[in-house]
Amino acid sequence: MDLALERIHKKVGAQTWLYELDMALQSNAVTVLLGATQAGKTSLMRIMAGLDAPTGGRVRVDGRDVTGMPVRERNVAMVYQQFINYPSLTVAENIASPLKLRGEKNTAARVRELAERLHIDMFLDRLPAELSGGQQQRVALARALAKGAPLMLLDEPLVNLDYKLREELREELAQLFAAGQSTVVYATTEPGEALLLGGYTAVLDEGRLLQYGPTAEVFHAPCSLRVARAFSDPPINLVPAVATPAGLRLQGGLELAPRLPLAAASAADLTVGLRASALRVQARPGDVAVQGQVELAEISGSDTFVHVATPLGEVVAQLTGVHYFALGSMLSLYFDPAQVYVFAGHGALLLAPARMGGH
Repeated sequence: MDLALERIHKKVGAQTWLYELDMALQSNAVTVLLGATQAGKTSLMRIMAGLDAPTGGRVRVDGRDVTGMPVRERNVAMVYQQFINYPSLTVAENIASPLKLRGEKNTAARVRELAERLHIDMFLDRLPAELSGGQQQRVALARALAKGAPLMLLDEPLVNLDYKLREELREELAQLFAAGQSTVVYATTEPGEALLLGGYTAVLDEGRLLQYGPTAEVFHAPCSLRVARAFSDPPINLVPAVATPAGLRLQGGLELAPRLPLAAASAADLTVGLRASALRVQARPGDVAVQGQVELAEISGSDTFVHVATPLGEVVAQLTGVHYFALGSMLSLYFDPAQVYVFAGHGALLLAPARMGGH
């Protein structure tokens, strides 16, 4: 399915929920809508589905104007944050419901196939209320997949699940979507989900579409400071800087010598960005060192996040593995100066790190 939004905008009363935007989604691929709460993700998704009409603009499906066409007349599958299933039907009956509506034969085999893919085949005779939250969401996903709709919309479907379940389902969804049988739109507040799902990412902030493109491209080359902030978890470290004849002087006096574009060489105020994952506790050749005092260290999953007060300001380092640091102790952090971002005073990207492969 080819889905294109043309000059779409949405106002509710005096409030603008979506500012005018254009976006042509990549057909039969995953597009992630990434942004904080109230960025406009759900509003945009509801317009795509036909649940809401835009205040202005056009929605086109395969070149046909479907603006204002109600959702019941469109072939769309949706999965929400809440576990929405038919409570009086068994798991098998829930998954089979869209198949029966289409009059398909051999529904039992198709139901079992989907249930096995989502690891709920042992619950087919149970009612949704007898399942855990994660299992109920798997039922909702299986029913959406059973519909076989050319457009599948998922509005933060994992947000109400615990950390371990989210991790499991993210990986499973990435594999399911890789088949490329539907145009998938997936809304999330979490940059990590966008990176795992791959495909394409649209970054939204306060109702504005900031950037849309291949996920890896948007992550590695955010067009602005706003995009870099939205696509960084933990937050990207930002340090005020000024241009010097040799390169950059950061807050605290640290000197770097990246090759700046001409636009940056004469700029009065610049911002240097450094992702938390670019900071290390072991030096490599060519690294720059920053020393500071440990203010907080926390372990999350397989990573350790350490907050350090440095001459640059407080910086956060994301270290692979489990590390222990005494609060108040001195710690040296290292980074490759080629891994810094440079943003202009108005926020536009002036310099991005060289691509190293991976995320």
